[in-house]
This record gives sequence, structure tokens and C-alpha cells, in this order.
Amino acid sequence: MTYTGYFDSPWPSEDGGPSRLQVPRKGGGLNIQSETVLQCTSKRTHMSTMAVLGAPGEVFLLSHSVIRSHIGLPTSASVCRIDPESLNTLYRSPPLQGGPMWPGGMAVHINGNLYVVYGRYAHKLDRQCNLLSTYLLPLNEPYNSFVVLDNGLIVTKNLSATTPAQLTTLKPDTFKSACNDVICPEASIARLSANGNTVYLVGVTKVWRFHWNETSQRLIRDPDWQCHYLKDASQSYGWDMVIEGNNGWFMDNGKHNYLMSMLGAGVNAAPNRLIRVSLNHSETFQSWPVSGLPHGSITNPPLVDVSRRIVVGFDSANRHLRAWRISEPEDDKGHVQLTTLWHHTQFGAASHMVLFPNTGELCVNDYKRFNEQVVVLNIENGEEKSRVNTGGLMQGVVFPCAGWHQDFYWCAMDRISRIFVPTLHSSRNEHA
Repeated sequence: MTYTGYFDSPWPSEDGGPSRLQVPRKGGGLNIQSETVLQCTSKRTHMSTMAVLGAPGEVFLLSHSVIRSHIGLPTSASVCRIDPESLNTLYRSPPLQGGPMWPGGMAVHINGNLYVVYGRYAHKLDRQCNLLSTYLLPLNEPYNSFVVLDNGLIVTKNLSATTPAQLTTLKPDTFKSACNDVICPEASIARLSANGNTVYLVGVTKVWRFHWNETSQRLIRDPDWQCHYLKDASQSYGWDMVIEGNNGWFMDNGKHNYLMSMLGAGVNAAPNRLIRVSLNHSETFQSWPVSGLPHGSITNPPLVDVSRRIVVGFDSANRHLRAWRISEPEDDKGHVQLTTLWHHTQFGAASHMVLFPNTGELCVNDYKRFNEQVVVLNIENGEEKSRVNTGGLMQGVVFPCAGWHQDFYWCAMDRISRIFVPTLHSSRNEHA
């Protein structure tokens, strides 16, 4: 899928783009063979959130402070350009104002600049990590990242469990507001998704969308499209939505008490569900239990392999990872049937993922207490192709990133790891 608001790199933003398909925009895969043993170079970090790619060889890492938030003080973020192989810092931004703490977001815009939203601030930087401009967002709450529309506009929102979500739209060049803020009908925990110039918002009980109107130069809520996904359901709120074709996919029961990991972190007695909503007929939706076990919970989106018609969901609290084949739509409202392809129990997946569609290689984490491993699976049958220890003590729940050549980057709060297929010059795993 082409996202014209983003820089032309394999992975210019979280999840590879605003539709959250978690696939590189170009490039091959790892192409792991039977004799391949993945290797890992790992560096400790201070609350790393994501890596993104710029021009060939450019890798940018977003991290933030956290301890100050525990004593009521404002926190800050930092952007580094790192060496693509050693992970050593090449350029570092000054501390970026933040305020309330929540993992933010970063993207490389089509104009070549880096944009960061963290806390209640938005920042514009050049690719040597020099700060160019800062914008104070209207609410004293953390803003959880942003999307770039095809027209280049930047849309962000506050994270809140009780007060209504508020959409702020920024012009990338002047870094000023593009229109009046839009007050949403309810609160929203999940990050925004987008397709073209349309923004999708998963609220705490319903899903809405907002279209950019070129004539009036503002975002307008679609009055004919909303989905009450928690109607007659006991689950808690949903997380980020994946947009593919005529469907949106996400998972619910998102409330949890994550600290070091998602293991046993579910606080709602219900199982978590995979949910599909038609982008054409929002009044109907479908849901499927992931594991069917009580206190199921997640903090991230599912993954959809568009070409193979496969959707992958997980129950992080109960350690289940499951893939289904998606049938062709059965009617004009997009109803589908899901058939289980494979189902791994005792598998600690919690993070956003990476799919290399050319090779069908799915990159996921498998966490046991104080031991983070990253695993590459065949998405068709769930077969394990290779796995590697990262040295991480915390379970990753944030954003990986495809690499430049048979590699990818894994962020897990306490470190960043480069996972790669060894060459003749590669040696053992390295942890620093």
C-alpha cells in the first residue's frame, strides 16, 4: 500500500504506515533456510518505543524518560540516529519536552523531516536530529502518537479513559493548526489509524471515522459510519485498528496492569476477542474469541496478511497466539468465516509484529518471565523457522521495524535489538 504523506523508505513510521499492516513498503524478507541461525546485536536503552527508517542506511530510535512521572514531574523524549548494524548513536536530539508520560510516536514525513509526538508536545526535527520546531498540544494529557494523511497533514489525539478524545490536525511545514480541533463522542485509548485522508478512531465502546474535507479544510465525522463493538458485551476497550481492503480488524479487552510483562495482566474476567468491522457497513460486525480463556487481554493490534487472507490474533495475558484463514465475503455487508490455521499455546506474544509478505515470515516475541525471545514463524502453518534471545528482561509491547537487508529491529522498553541473518562476517550474539 502507498502512503503518499510519508517518506519513501521501507518503514517510515510505526507499523510501517497508518493502516497498521505491519509490513515493509518495499524490500524482500529474511529468507531463512533450514540451516539458518538468527543472530542478535542488542543495546540497552531508556524506554525505547520504536525505530523507523529514512534514506538508505538511516535508522532512527525514539525513547523517553519515565522515573520522573512517578513523582509527578514532566518527562521528556529523545531521538537518536543509530548505526544500522552496531546500534551505536550517531546523532542525538536535545531533550524533547513531553510532560505526561506515555510512549509516543515518530515518522519520517514526505518532506524529509522527522516528526515526534510525545506527552503533550509535537516536535519537528531534521534527519541529523536537530530540533526545528515545537508545538504545544491543547490538553495536559499524553498524546499517543499520530498519523500522516495522504495530503501530508498530521493528525494526533490525547489518550484518555474518561474525557472525550480530541483530534488536533497540524500543517507539517508551518507546524501550526490546520483547523479547529474535533471533539470526539467518547474517550479513546487506542492509537489512530488512517487510510488516504480518512482517520479511524477506536473509542472505549465504539469506532468512528473522520474524513478530511478539502473544501472546508477540516476533519468531519462520518455521520453514517460507527460501530458499537461493546454492545451487549462485557469486554473492556479495544486497541489499534488494522485497515485492509474493506475491513477493519482489532482486539478488545485491552484494559490490563502491565508492568514488566503482559503475563497474567488481564483485569477483566471476559476472554479477549478479535473483531472485524466492515468499512462499508459499520452497523454489523463480527467477533471471535482468541483463546476463550478468562482474563484475556492485549495492548496491540492483530496482524492481517492481505495476500494470503490470514489474520493473526493473540491473548497476551494467557499466552496464546492464533492464526485464521479469512474466507471471501459472504454478503454485501462483508461477513466472513474464519478457519483456524494454527494455534500456539504457552507462547508469549504481546508486541506489534513484522510480516515480510514476500517470504511469509512473521516476526513475533515469545516471552517467559525475565526472558524475551524473538521468533520468526511461517505464517501459513505456524512452523518456527528460527528464534533468538534478545537479553531483554521486559516483554516488548511496542514497535519493531523492518531493516535494510535481511534484518529487523526489535524494541522492548529496556533495549533495542537488531535481529539478522548472519553472513560470512557475522559471529555470535552480542548484548551490551
